[in-house]
Amino acid sequence: MSQTANVSPEEIARFDQLAARWWDPDGESRPLHDLNPVRATYIAAHVDLRGVRVADVGCGGGLLSEALACAGAKVTGIDLGQKVIDVARLHLHESNLDVDYRVQSSAELAAAEPAGFDVVCCMELIEHVPDPAALVHDLATMLKPGGRLFMSTLNRTPAAFGAAILGAEYVMRMLPRGTHHYAQFLKPSELGRLLRQAGLELEDVSGLGYNPLQRKAWLSRFTAVNYLLSAYKPA
Repeated sequence: MSQTANVSPEEIARFDQLAARWWDPDGESRPLHDLNPVRATYIAAHVDLRGVRVADVGCGGGLLSEALACAGAKVTGIDLGQKVIDVARLHLHESNLDVDYRVQSSAELAAAEPAGFDVVCCMELIEHVPDPAALVHDLATMLKPGGRLFMSTLNRTPAAFGAAILGAEYVMRMLPRGTHHYAQFLKPSELGRLLRQAGLELEDVSGLGYNPLQRKAWLSRFTAVNYLLSAYKPA
């Protein structure tokens, strides 16, 4: 692992354990399958993806990367989990899509390709890293002037604790226990401050609703549990 990696070995190991069933819509990654279309639609509503360079940071097994590639984007997906990247690459043989998957940290990609991407996506990653400010700085560095950043994460509220930890990990057992740590959740105001410190302008925050029993996800004004945001880098 790179010394510049802003991640804990325990987090990498936890998600690598899920790699083999990442593309199983009824497996441990079921919530990702249910939320992915809404996330992809949100991104496509803010930017024309045809022909643009997109970095998917913390891409996992490639669900969002492939959805963006289907929309015409030229996608680079990075993750520090070797097993999840292996699964992502293997799935390209089934989907016949072209995605550049790399075992690489955000700091390494930012150093190698500063201002190299029209769009940067970082979904459900920031609540898992030791230094959220460093991650946001890396994401901003990757963006071209005028480019857009899309992120999703969990709000630090009792509602999010009940839904993401008690509900998903302990009651319904959709996720392994210990997947989330409440203290690492970020309020939209806190993430907005990190974005401004990195030179980005926040333009939208939307709630991401999810009914796991019906397996339905939707955008809403309710941001107390999970939320999506869009920010841009001034030209």
